[in-house]
Amino acid sequence: MMKRGCPFGSHRVIEPKGTLPQPAWRIDNTMEPYDNEILVRVQTLNIDAASFTQIEEEARSSLKDGQSVEDRIAEIILDIVGRRGKQHNPVTGSGGMFIGTVEWVGEELAAKKNVKVGDRIASLVSLSLTPLKIDRIVKVHVDKDQVDIEGHAILFESGVFAKLPEDIPDKLALAVLDVAGAPAQTAKLVKPGQTVFIIGAGGKSGLLCTYEAKKRTGITGKVIAMGHSKASCDRVRELGCADIVFAGDATKPVEVMNKLLEATGGERADVTINCVNIPDTEMSSILATKDDGVIYFFSMATSFTKAALGAEGIGSDALMIIGNGYTRGHDQIALNLMRESGKLRAMFERLFLD
Repeated sequence: MMKRGCPFGSHRVIEPKGTLPQPAWRIDNTMEPYDNEILVRVQTLNIDAASFTQIEEEARSSLKDGQSVEDRIAEIILDIVGRRGKQHNPVTGSGGMFIGTVEWVGEELAAKKNVKVGDRIASLVSLSLTPLKIDRIVKVHVDKDQVDIEGHAILFESGVFAKLPEDIPDKLALAVLDVAGAPAQTAKLVKPGQTVFIIGAGGKSGLLCTYEAKKRTGITGKVIAMGHSKASCDRVRELGCADIVFAGDATKPVEVMNKLLEATGGERADVTINCVNIPDTEMSSILATKDDGVIYFFSMATSFTKAALGAEGIGSDALMIIGNGYTRGHDQIALNLMRESGKLRAMFERLFLD
């Protein structure tokens, strides 16, 4: 008789005991599943943008003679997984997600989860809590934050996942599902007639949020997009979903606020969505938002302490929302954007397909 584990995966925690897999330092990545777990053969990891940026910077600063950036990134990832039993970046605290093929399903879960051996799935829970065993890193895609591997992962009873669609290529679906929470939360937060400010609008989550925000604000609203470079701003302009696009440094809050006020004629945003992948951008979001507005921090580089104390320090009463990557139906909302907009899909295919 097989063992039954905790639905939330606490039975996998090695250190410190008594906690759950996400905050744990180390978990058991033995690929012998419990009766209420799912074993998946993993094809590709999509590393969280903040995490991949940090790993790439570390790799470039610690290259050995004759070593490529890709090989050094692979070493760092293997080291993290080897020490922690999961792809949980110790610097950023974030993970990512994976796609793969189901190899085994616990008897308890087969009917409950509507999943069977052979199903192609994408995990919708973070790699920072997912038991992962990497046998070999096949290829590192530096420009896509993706890593092809040979290995396996475990999904707990509480873990959510999406079956990969037949009409969208796997790598494209992976890229979209990795940030599915962002456009889904945007759909919930943005109302007709509002002014919406997207920080980091030229990246993966930013483009999806910009497109969704324009749908929700309607003809009476206004979408303002800020990218960090000319290339990112050009992508937003090509998409055609922002009323105003400008470049700016999200780590310089007063500069960002002044650029926004200049663009809007003195008006701050009703809703600000932060999609950047670097730290120290909290105050740019707060200064750009009305006192009764809403700020959605999707970025995993966000510091709760800096946001909370920073808002207090300038007397801002804006509602600040942590970037929970899950909301009901977020996978279908995000994938449907690829079906809905030929222009958005073409852009993502160019960015994320080989």
